[in-house]
Amino acid sequence: MAGELVTRPGHIEIGDVLLGPGTPFRWRSLTGWEESPGLDSGTVTRADAHGGFPGRLLAQPRTITVEGLVVRTEPGLVGAAVRALAAATALRDDEQPLVVQLDATPPLMCYARCIRRAIPVEAGGYAVGVAVGGALQFEATDPRRYTAVEQTVETRLPQPEPGLDWHLAPGPEGLGWPLEFGTPGSTGTMTAVNSGDAPAHPTVSFRGPVERPSLTSITTGVVIEYDIALGDGDVLVIDTAAGTVTLNGSASRLHTVTARSTPEQLFTISPGASTLAFRAAPWSTDPRADCTVTWRSAYW
Repeated sequence: MAGELVTRPGHIEIGDVLLGPGTPFRWRSLTGWEESPGLDSGTVTRADAHGGFPGRLLAQPRTITVEGLVVRTEPGLVGAAVRALAAATALRDDEQPLVVQLDATPPLMCYARCIRRAIPVEAGGYAVGVAVGGALQFEATDPRRYTAVEQTVETRLPQPEPGLDWHLAPGPEGLGWPLEFGTPGSTGTMTAVNSGDAPAHPTVSFRGPVERPSLTSITTGVVIEYDIALGDGDVLVIDTAAGTVTLNGSASRLHTVTARSTPEQLFTISPGASTLAFRAAPWSTDPRADCTVTWRSAYW
């Protein structure tokens, strides 16, 4: 699990290698982590007046650099430590979690690849167990940073409450208090809290039996809906960041999107609390159907 090695301030986790206190790797500074990423501005200059028309601001990939890297081990073991670091930062096509904890605040993470590694080699340094002045540089195509711990909420389709059975024979004292109104029904709504300051892309799972499942953000009005009948045990997973819709882990069902559904990438959890409503076709009311939403709070 991402971040499981991070236990104290100053720790940086890269794959299965940990930098910081209590490790062979120490570092001096981290640039690009708390800075805002570069921006592409859609602002258009006015042709007949001062200023311009404000356009969208889209964040560019984030570049993160670990500087002042020091490798310190028992004499003769620097090479082994450097090899372990090299394996964790080797060139790769996919991104891996980069987890950082700066102080007592819970760690944040991004998904990144190492694009540059520099470990100085000085005469005699490896023999005595020290290499000083290294650096690591990472590129995160998604510039947002996330909490290491995922959050999950779940709900079922709306179900009525059974209410009080007025046909019960009263006792000597009448019906008696407290009255038993039965198990509360489901409202089909849930609240997702994004404690960060950037929109978060959730993963949504619809589990059957259900027909034409949908999820609506009551907060923003954005909806995703699919014209598909899920049987008992079928699971339709929507990755809103990647824009994929997958049935039972393999088959794409992106073509089942309905006309009122918005593009998956537009379905986000805004900073703060968002109310989400799980609905289905009017005739689809099976109480076993459910919807699960998983996300990480996101920060710029």
